[in-house]
Amino acid sequence: MKISARSVAATLRDPGAWRIVLLHGEDAGLIRERATQAAQVITPDLDDPFRVAILGRDAHDRMVEECTALSLVGGRRVVWVREGRDGLTGLVKECLATRTDTLLIIEAPGLESRSKLRALLEKAKDCAVIACYPEEGRALEASIRQMLSEQGVQIDPDALSWFAERASPDRAATRAEVEKLFLFAGQGGRLTHEDVQACIGDAASVSLEDAAFAAMVGDRAGADLAIERAMNTDRMNPIGAARALLSHIHRLRRVRLAMDAGQGRAEAMSALWPQVFFKRTEAFGRAVAIWSADALMQAAVWTQQLELECKQTGSPDIVLCKRHVARLAAQARIMARQR
Repeated sequence: MKISARSVAATLRDPGAWRIVLLHGEDAGLIRERATQAAQVITPDLDDPFRVAILGRDAHDRMVEECTALSLVGGRRVVWVREGRDGLTGLVKECLATRTDTLLIIEAPGLESRSKLRALLEKAKDCAVIACYPEEGRALEASIRQMLSEQGVQIDPDALSWFAERASPDRAATRAEVEKLFLFAGQGGRLTHEDVQACIGDAASVSLEDAAFAAMVGDRAGADLAIERAMNTDRMNPIGAARALLSHIHRLRRVRLAMDAGQGRAEAMSALWPQVFFKRTEAFGRAVAIWSADALMQAAVWTQQLELECKQTGSPDIVLCKRHVARLAAQARIMARQR
């Protein structure tokens, strides 16, 4: 049967109530995490070869054999199938036709909604089908807070918002970042925005963000300083800078178009995802007020041209990038004076 989002936690706390647990969706990290959680309820030692059988794609044909095998040491067994596909439907039917207390866990990232395997297990009352999709917004913030809480670490609201905005859509990558935060804060610690930025923030991307916001409100000095900081890091290049600028311009234009269609600025900005970090909402709002939709389109064209120029062999790409940021800042100052 299909498990609702609010029932997932209870299902994973008591996987023994099911014969088969199918985990599908786009978040491979979350699928693996939930599969691990379910398996460890049955047997905490996942390295026990007598109670746990992990079957990769090349061992799928052993699924029925493993599901019907008896435990040599007692206790319920787990058969954990990875890279599950629709082609397993026939084997799963054989497993269901045989009475056994083995828990079959199937990881099936990317399984289609019209999948025969999903249809079969969603109709079976003793099988749990759990969707695993990337979390966002408040749900993602709640998960991050929970992960930190499990480690005895608290986090300030602004730090949590900043982290969630930049978190990977893959649960495994997000948990890895949380582990870094725990090591930084220590047991019983509390994380501030500065702590999180220092621990997991990509200095290059943060500086590029600073440059984009400064340039689009006409702050030439601030934009020059930020782009210089970004270029002095090992992880940034002018093409990356052009793409970061273009992304920011597109977000501004989306809000500007919504406002031109009659929406209020706050309403239009709230529709963005990821949302504008609250400490930057004032600068974002100022830029939207300065630039028209047509002017933002022109800025986007200029920025696309910058990327093409940076890709040309022998081009002074760093100089071109700095000059482009200065051009945007100068244009913003001109339009601000005209309003």
